[in-house]
Amino acid sequence: MILSDIHSNWEALQAVLRHSRGAHDTVLCCGDLVGYGADPNRVVDWARQNQVLVVRGNHDKSCVGLDDLEWFNPVARSAALWTERTLTPENLSYLRNLPKGPVSVESFQILHGSPLDEDEYLVSTLAASQVTAYLETSLSFFGHTHVQGGFVFRQNGVRRIEQTAADLESQVLELEEDALYLINPGSVGQPRDADPRAAYVLYQPQQRRLEFRRVSYPIEKAQAKILKAGLPELLAARLAAGT
Repeated sequence: MILSDIHSNWEALQAVLRHSRGAHDTVLCCGDLVGYGADPNRVVDWARQNQVLVVRGNHDKSCVGLDDLEWFNPVARSAALWTERTLTPENLSYLRNLPKGPVSVESFQILHGSPLDEDEYLVSTLAASQVTAYLETSLSFFGHTHVQGGFVFRQNGVRRIEQTAADLESQVLELEEDALYLINPGSVGQPRDADPRAAYVLYQPQQRRLEFRRVSYPIEKAQAKILKAGLPELLAARLAAGT
């Protein structure tokens, strides 16, 4: 199972784990365990206890003092500072030592932003086409944009893979032998593709098969925790909007 951008949202993570129970034997994460949400320690404890392979995201870096907060907007900066104050020493140490992507896992790799820059947003086919020469495997999973889908590259060009439709729980993608794929599982904890449901991907290497999934979770509980913690109200409001 491939996750990304959990962002301290325990309710969303729990929903994904229940929804995927029995369908996977390994969990990987494309970064941003923390930031924005109100449960950074519960999420990081889960990652540590379950030996999840995680590449660091920009919030993982910034929330533990490894990156300058100058480029964060005021809401993100406030949440990052709160997270750093809230994390236990053990979890601070864990986040500080997360590997920088890309990291190879068998026949594919995981990364946060792009293979060139872990903080780069790959949101357009043009931006995606400019990094194909730096892909070391035919399949890569990335995060950072909070938008489920990705890109497929063939000799005749690049095509966007769209997110799962709002009226569906999943969509399947059969991987072709002569194509390259950049796949975004979407965000578990703060989707920004106008669908507030938590997003993730199941990957079956032997079958060369991907399944994009979405699952509803009790958003109001995550919102209440954000407000109780004194985090910016916008962070609670956007969960219901999926933006």
